[in-house]
Parts: sequence; structure tokens; C-alpha cells
Amino acid sequence: MTGGLGTRAVRGSLWLGVVNLVSKSSQMLVTLVLAALLTEGQLGAVALAVALVNLGQVVQSIGVYDVLGRTTRDPRRMAGTLLVLSVGAGLVLAIALAAAAGPITALLGTPEAAGLVRLAAFGLPFSAAGGVQMGLMHRELDFRRRLLPDGGGAVLGAGVTVLLALAGVGPASLVLGLLCTAMAQPLLGALAGGGVRPHWDTEAAREAVRWVAVVGPAAVVGALLVNLDYLAVGHVIGPAAVGVYSLAYRLAWVPYIMVAVVLGAVAFPVFTRLRREGDSLTEAVTRFSRAVLVVTGGLYLALAVLADHVVLLGARWADAAGPLVLLAGYGCAISLLQIWYQAVKATGHARRYLALEGTHLVLLATGLGLLTHAGIGAVAAVQLGAAWLVVPIAWRVLAGLGVA
Repeated sequence: MTGGLGTRAVRGSLWLGVVNLVSKSSQMLVTLVLAALLTEGQLGAVALAVALVNLGQVVQSIGVYDVLGRTTRDPRRMAGTLLVLSVGAGLVLAIALAAAAGPITALLGTPEAAGLVRLAAFGLPFSAAGGVQMGLMHRELDFRRRLLPDGGGAVLGAGVTVLLALAGVGPASLVLGLLCTAMAQPLLGALAGGGVRPHWDTEAAREAVRWVAVVGPAAVVGALLVNLDYLAVGHVIGPAAVGVYSLAYRLAWVPYIMVAVVLGAVAFPVFTRLRREGDSLTEAVTRFSRAVLVVTGGLYLALAVLADHVVLLGARWADAAGPLVLLAGYGCAISLLQIWYQAVKATGHARRYLALEGTHLVLLATGLGLLTHAGIGAVAAVQLGAAWLVVPIAWRVLAGLGVA
């Protein structure tokens, strides 16, 4: 990387790290409060509702970050067009998810989560608008402006959740907090100077749709990879098991979100800029890979060593310790893959990215189909094995592209 771009990448990583520290610390506080106040079954119902809405968020985002990062068009005109597409998709999905909440939650064995799903679904159009704003900030490596919409929205949502939970509202407290976060993001983004005006450019829309036709399904597959285990545990074992498993997963998710997602978000615009300027990606990919392995490796080692201390949240969560150790190993693998996938997409080979995600999903679904009945420890082991099986395959893809 050139000196100027490298400096901007480091500065962007630090700012995005601050943003994630604020937002994810808020989420961790919410997790601890809910673990103390809710039963395993209640936490499981909340986890399933959030998983379903997360799938909807991935679908309605339609690859906004990737399209804005790669386009050679006027980025603001493209952002205005994406705003129309993304918010429109969010409205349709919100209505569809609210209508189908009853049958879906009944199929997953948690019919009591239907109301939570309907409530959370109406945040989709707002999160779509906020996503376009932040996608434009990512292209410009201007992560400082994300602090208000992302960090501020998360703090607001966490505060609402904690207050409602302490007031005895129950599982709905988290969903109401998430809804507040979604609604606040585009408003705070506009206050931070990141507002995007709706605009329609037919050629820009065609470019977006061509890219989304490949990256969109890959994003959906990626969302399934994150949420399929929750759905399998809920269907086969029950909502109480989902609650225990979700606590382990949420704790293991923290280093990935705090480090790998931050570095991946910075890596993609860096990789695409190097690509546009005709420079090699190899050195940049190496630096980002080393950084993510060193930092997340240390955090996951500490998490595995301290896994037994989960009982401090209550003896009923003791069964989360074993899965947490396995999920720490899983987190290391997906952290590395996060960086490598950004490199694959930046080279323009989105179909290979889709193939890698599809391979991971097939491995995970096969393992869950065979072993979910054996308990949440087996589910965590399946996650660990599937992720590490994909790592050498992804490296071979990078080698084939000349950026390994």
C-alpha cells in the first residue's frame, strides 16, 4: 500500500474500532442484562426473532457496501439510486415478514416469538436507509462520521432495552431497543453530514442489479451461516437450548465483530482502490491477514481460558462453557475468512465468493442435519469444523487470483 492510503487505512481502522467499541459494548451490556433477567426460553425466543430479522436485513441491504465501494460512477448518484432500491426492498420484506411471522415461528418451535418478529420487522426500511449512508462513508474511508449514527444509535437502543428489561417488559425489551436503533441511524447519519437524497439513475440501477445478482445471494448465504445454527437448535432441541447456545455464540461473536469486521470494512475500500489504480493486492492482503490473526487469536485464547466463568451470570448458563470454547476456534476461522473474502470480491470475482460461501453452507447444513440432536456442544463443533474446512479452500482461491 502507498503511504497515503496506508495512513488512511490505519486511521480508518482506529475510528471504526472506536465505533465498534461503543456499539458492541452496548450490545454486550444488553446480553449480560438479559441473561440476568430472562429465562433460557425467553432468551431463545428473542434470539430466534433477531435471527429472522437479521436475514431480512441482509436481503434488503442488496450489497450496498460492495456496490458503492466498486463503482466508477458518481458515488452520490449511485447512493441515491441504492437508497430507493434498498428502502423499497426493506418495506416489502417488512410486510412479508410480519405476515409470515406466525407460520415461520411455529415451524421453528417457538410460536411465542411471532409478535417479536412482527415488531422487529418494521425496522428494516430504516436500517436500509442507514446502511446506504454508511456505505458511502466506507467508500470514502470516512469512518469518523459513523460514530454518531452507528455508535449513538446502538447506545440509544441499548439504553431503551436495559430500562424496559429492568421495568419487567421481558423479551420485547430487546426488540423495542433494536427498533429504536434502526429508526435513529438514518436520522443521526443525516446530522453527521452523511445524508443521502433519493435519486434514480437507470444505468446505475442496472450496474447495482448486475452486481447484486451475485453478491446478494452470497450475502444471504452468509446470513444463513450465522443464523442456521439457531434455527436448527430451536427446531430440534427447543427454545431453552437456543437461549444457552445463543449466550455462548454472542460472547464468541464479540472479537469477530470488534476486530475482523472492523478490519474487513477497511480492507474492502483499500483493496478496491488498489485495484482501480492497477496495484497489487498481495501486500495489503498479507498485512490485514496478519493483523486479524494476531489480535483475534489472542482474544479468542483468553475467551476459551475464561469460558468456565460464564457461571458468574448464573448457574443455569453453565452449559454454555463447552460450546464457548469450540466457538472461540470457530471465531478465529471466520475472522480470517472475513479478510480473504474482501480480497476475492475486490478482484471482481464475486462468483468465487459465492461458491466459497455456498460450500461453507453445505458443510454446515450437513453437519447440523446429522448432529444437532446430540446437543449444543455438537452444534458448536460443527461450526468449528465447517469453518476450518473452508479456510484452505479459500486460500487456494486467493492463490489462483494471485493475491495469496
